[in-house]
Amino acid sequence: MALSMLGTKIGMTRMFTESGANVPVTVIQVGPCVVTQVKTPERDGYAAVQIGYHDAKPRRSPMPIIGHDAKAGAAPKRFHREFRVEPDEVETYTLGQELTVEQLEGLAFVDVIGTSKGKGFQGVMKRHNFAGLEASHGVERKHRSAGSIGGHATNLGTGPKPKKGKRMAGHMGAERVTVRSLDVISIDKEQGLLMVKGPVPGANKGMVEIRTPSRLYAPKARRQRETTKNAG
Repeated sequence: MALSMLGTKIGMTRMFTESGANVPVTVIQVGPCVVTQVKTPERDGYAAVQIGYHDAKPRRSPMPIIGHDAKAGAAPKRFHREFRVEPDEVETYTLGQELTVEQLEGLAFVDVIGTSKGKGFQGVMKRHNFAGLEASHGVERKHRSAGSIGGHATNLGTGPKPKKGKRMAGHMGAERVTVRSLDVISIDKEQGLLMVKGPVPGANKGMVEIRTPSRLYAPKARRQRETTKNAG
């Protein structure tokens, strides 16, 4: 069953397993999210569910957003996301329904999507891991430069300028990043917290999206099926 939730990245800490292993985890405050729209194949051409997260001040919200969320009986939300579902799963969602971290029970792995930290304008060594030029004499203070960016018909771009996608200096970070198949370590229902193994994109207090894994390798897929079966 496809599912997507919104939350806030709290920060990183560590937890100890029953065997005494030290596991680094990221704590995420999940939801509560409100179902603000349910799309059906008959009316919209496809089946999907739209959720809203984090109340916004009405005076800072556009009137269309205020009216849209009011149909679900909710205050205007700052973030909205839509995720596809199977046509027979649409009936399990109702307008105004509240989704909490309990929806993620039975999942051994999740995908987390966030916006990476912005690094500003960076050179090719930091942005693309270039080795740089020689550090010896004769380089004329160009040790961290990219070197030549053209030649041979601008690297077979067959044009008078560098082809699109040429790795050069520029803005780094502040991009959508997806981390796949993170282990779910623990879920705290009372406080609405989700603990996943390892880091997730973005700064603390940033919005992240948690969804069911889009693809799993065979060992993780078997573990996911076992966890779902035990939860059911």
